[in-house]
Amino acid sequence: MLQLTAARASAAGSPASIRRLVDICPALPVTLLDGPPADRERWCPGDALAARAESLVAAEAARIEAAHGTAPRPHVAASRLLHHYLWSLCLLTAGPWYLDGRAARIAPGALWIEESTGDLALLADLPEDGPHGPDGLRTAVAAHAGPVLGAFQPYVRRGPHALWGMVTDDLVSALWYLGRTLGEEDRAVTAASVLLPGGTPPFSGAAAFRRLPGTEGRRHWTRTRQGCCLYYAVRPDEACTTCPRTPDGERVRRLES
Repeated sequence: MLQLTAARASAAGSPASIRRLVDICPALPVTLLDGPPADRERWCPGDALAARAESLVAAEAARIEAAHGTAPRPHVAASRLLHHYLWSLCLLTAGPWYLDGRAARIAPGALWIEESTGDLALLADLPEDGPHGPDGLRTAVAAHAGPVLGAFQPYVRRGPHALWGMVTDDLVSALWYLGRTLGEEDRAVTAASVLLPGGTPPFSGAAAFRRLPGTEGRRHWTRTRQGCCLYYAVRPDEACTTCPRTPDGERVRRLES
């Protein structure tokens, strides 16, 4: 995930659950706004990603090279940026559902990304009729994510099944992260498993959590991502804990270190 600092929510009138979400999640680099950003050269709305994807990916590649000293291949930069956008979108949409029982309904034009930093901005004037149940939450995520996948597909070099696998992984990961942040991992695992039990297209799989035996009788929740976010291509010695490349023994070592 991009190493960015979250901004505090400041826009009056934004849904309470969104304000709370941004406030308690340090990994969520989002500012809430009353209106569109003034600098349209730097900021791109989600419904214009297809026209700006090439420059956005180039900016992400520059950030990766500056941070890690290695220039990533274009599809790696595109995958990292897409993962960042999707994970943030999923947390902003599903977080309110987890916190208060009603998902946020975020139109593509309401979520903006800043080209040079990758930071996000969300228009605070969101519809108040967000869905309650799992079906509605999945529909809300898919409605926003579908066009985003279409914008990035030429750059990430993956087919539709793999792309929706990324959305599935990021939706599960977002809920899991929120639950752990609040100290209620078991509840988050249950919520993600109810939301994504499998057989819910276009999402291409299930949450599929499992218990991992640790040392001294400890047990840890884990899962294996359906697709790779390509972090290992940036940091070869630091594949994600849920990466298919990371064996269970290494997962236990990290979880208990």
